[in-house]
Amino acid sequence: MGRLFGTDGVRGVANLELTADLAYKLGQAGAYVLTAETKHTPRILVGMDTRISGDMLEASLVAGLCSVGAEVVCLGIVPTPAVAYLTRHYNADAGVVISASHNPYEFNGIKFFNNKGYKLSDALEERIEAIILDNSEKIELPTGEKIGKKVEIESSLDDYVNFIKSTVRGDLKGLKVAIDCANGAAYQAAPIAFFELGADVCVINNEPDGVNINRNCGSTHIAQLQKFVVESGADVGLAFDGDADRVLGVDENGNLVDGDQIMAIIGLELKKQGKLSNNTIVATVMSNLGLDIMAKREGINIVKTKVGDRYVLENMLENGHILGGEQSGHIIFLEHNTTGDGILTGTQLLSVMKSSGKKLSELASIMQVLPQVLINARVINQNKEKYLEDEVICSKCKELENEFSDEGRVLIRPSGTEPLVRVMIEGKDKDYITKRAVELAKVIEERLG
Repeated sequence: MGRLFGTDGVRGVANLELTADLAYKLGQAGAYVLTAETKHTPRILVGMDTRISGDMLEASLVAGLCSVGAEVVCLGIVPTPAVAYLTRHYNADAGVVISASHNPYEFNGIKFFNNKGYKLSDALEERIEAIILDNSEKIELPTGEKIGKKVEIESSLDDYVNFIKSTVRGDLKGLKVAIDCANGAAYQAAPIAFFELGADVCVINNEPDGVNINRNCGSTHIAQLQKFVVESGADVGLAFDGDADRVLGVDENGNLVDGDQIMAIIGLELKKQGKLSNNTIVATVMSNLGLDIMAKREGINIVKTKVGDRYVLENMLENGHILGGEQSGHIIFLEHNTTGDGILTGTQLLSVMKSSGKKLSELASIMQVLPQVLINARVINQNKEKYLEDEVICSKCKELENEFSDEGRVLIRPSGTEPLVRVMIEGKDKDYITKRAVELAKVIEERLG
């Protein structure tokens, strides 16, 4: 990770770590770096989620962008993947999203897309950091008529919804879908998209007030949707996170269908249609072993990357794969979009249900999910990368790896956005692996907390 940028943009508590001043500087430096080669007035899109700090940060970010001569197109509240798509659709030079995704409302973040709708490379992020922190390059500020201005596009939501609808053949008539919008960026786009595709739509958590985003709802708190699906008699439930770049499913019985299972269902369907390039799905080291077992049985290759959608995307682009993602529901369909897209993913999943005539529980049964326990160890932020250097932690990990080597695994990794070290153990006995994961997390907290 960089000095400002984490695994997914610059993120922190709004007005404390991510200040209006920093947003202004990110706007200046980001616009300068991303549009340095353009011979025209650069055009940059800005979208955001529903957090209370969004207005403050948007005002500062837009001021920074305008100060270097950019024309700023404010999209309002739209999903993160909408900004990635619309940057290409509107032929813009860059896109910026103000969102902290699945984090609580007091956090916010700023992330950039280049003119092709991809997140920035490490090198570009480092260059932006160096301008802000080291004054490594002098930005010449324009005056007079060359100062930038702000414009608004009222059709942005419709344009994104039309794109989503264009990715499926036919319609979704006959399916009843329950949607949890997490009081976030999906609160308008998701219900509209599924309604216009013909589905019978029922919605919860679509009344954002600035502070209720992700609060006991959405993909990070799935229980509410599980109950709602059963009570409403829905065929399927879809839970989005705050910026709608990820989605988790719920079958008609109220059971969770996670990102691994969604990739298995859609990957198998693409293979049947001869559309799964290289017969490969790109997953991460956090993906369940059940995905590997399913893939081996069905003749599909699974390629594993480090945790983080940027690493999944990197592998997909390098090797020509079109489907990849994470267990968290952050799934990339390179045929359609350049980043994870929860509404797109939900649409593709419902399309398989419609074309196959099968219930989601039946489709999900192609993959047996092995019990997997994830425990967070809270540590001092600057210590979260040091677990590999600690002899006691390493010894405990080795002991557990030896214990689970035949029927499970142990994985430890630092959070990209929070002062946490995540401990994951996978095995057959959930109670036992939970006990062992708690023990290891306690050791990590004692050593690095």
